[in-house]
Amino acid sequence: MAQSHDWVTPRLNGQPWFEKPILYYGSAASAFKVFGVSDFAARLPAALAALLAALAMAWTAWRCYGPATAALVLLLMPTSVAIVGFARAATPDMLLTATLAAAMALGAELVVAQKPDLLHRLGFGIFLGAAALAKGPAAVALAGGSVALWALLARQWRRAFRLMHPVSIAAFALVALPWYLLCAARNPDFLYVFLWQHNVERFLTPVFHHLQPWWFFLPIMILAVFPWSALLFALGNDAAQAFRARDWAARPGLYFGCWSFFTVLFFSISRSKLPVYILPAVPPLLLLLADSAARIINRGDEAARGIAMGLGATWVALIAGAEIWLWRHPAGFPLTGISILQSSLIPVAAIGAVIAALGSRGRIAAALLANAALVALLLALANWFVLPALDANYSSRAAAKAAAPTIGAGAVDVYRLDRAWQYGLEYYLGRTMPDWTPAESLPILLFTNEGGCNDFRRRGMNCEPLEKTAPKAWLVRLSAPVNHSSRSTPLEKPPR
Repeated sequence: MAQSHDWVTPRLNGQPWFEKPILYYGSAASAFKVFGVSDFAARLPAALAALLAALAMAWTAWRCYGPATAALVLLLMPTSVAIVGFARAATPDMLLTATLAAAMALGAELVVAQKPDLLHRLGFGIFLGAAALAKGPAAVALAGGSVALWALLARQWRRAFRLMHPVSIAAFALVALPWYLLCAARNPDFLYVFLWQHNVERFLTPVFHHLQPWWFFLPIMILAVFPWSALLFALGNDAAQAFRARDWAARPGLYFGCWSFFTVLFFSISRSKLPVYILPAVPPLLLLLADSAARIINRGDEAARGIAMGLGATWVALIAGAEIWLWRHPAGFPLTGISILQSSLIPVAAIGAVIAALGSRGRIAAALLANAALVALLLALANWFVLPALDANYSSRAAAKAAAPTIGAGAVDVYRLDRAWQYGLEYYLGRTMPDWTPAESLPILLFTNEGGCNDFRRRGMNCEPLEKTAPKAWLVRLSAPVNHSSRSTPLEKPPR
């Protein structure tokens, strides 16, 4: 988009690509125009979206619960695994999560407040329209289903219809519809490919082979809010107390709980399941956990101290599991060769024990702060030491950098290469790399792996590795053996 100035049709290798709508692609292209083509620019939209999500949840926490919960939201959101991970990812998922979070935060004002504000109606429509531009009609389904579930349980259908105010509908249409109409006008197959194949078929059938059991997202949600998972016990206790008091329907927590629960339920019904699908359920859950954290700070009773101790015990259990897991892997496993990782496991467990000790002494606020500080420390260590050491094993960046001088401006193909590695190499090398076919003349440069090289050799062809920086993406020179024609050893293209 940045090069072609076509800001309507998303493309992959020059061909229309309708897997996702425009919001991430346009945002990344805009970042490229401002900062140049770089990993920083590609990830900037997700990082800014994560900031928007945190601010939106803190704002609605302040409105519904007060400043203490709002402050804890700002502590929990940037230090939970799901938010940290996808704030760094060049994908549309955080943009959907953030725009939906902003829309639902304003929706809370519309359905909970006695006198809804016109600006809230306008903002709700704008952000929901942006969410529809992030990942499509699923945004409307998630917002509508969540509010419908809340209205059913709270028996507040008239308030739920406030979200369908003409101002909100008009704002949504002005933000979302122009791109959909333009893209459909320029691409006759857009509606079928995007709406049917990538939304309806993806939801109703396992056509994309992401089949998982119905309970798949339950452990994912527990992991998503790590290292705050122990607060789920506090949240469960608060929910039980609200149920016993019989005032749960009037509490704002019901709205946020329906938002998180419906998101998990919606994607649990889907035949296609990936962990990232339930990212929009994480911000409301973290808000509820922040409110529960504020409550245990105020109570400071034995149960509250036990939950705070659980935060530290989680780290100790995690490190013990990591030690066993690493011990069971061979010496050549990438993580086993990182000395800083090995040497930091015991100190992390020790800090976890300190957090548990703070909780046992009733210093719950200090335990929460130490928990967040440990995440920040580990993230810094990962950025400086762990991730650079893993780069060649899990990213195509190192392979592309090492191969660039050899390739120059020449052509390069791929054979038996994982799709993610192929796309990454094309991004970093700035070119399209077609699949190798037997009809091509030899010698030729191509990216493959050890298995692909062995395929060529078994059929009598020369496969000379030129660059083996990344185990999953070797740069090789493929040539025919001496005194033999490349046509004498045909090689069938494997199914992809």
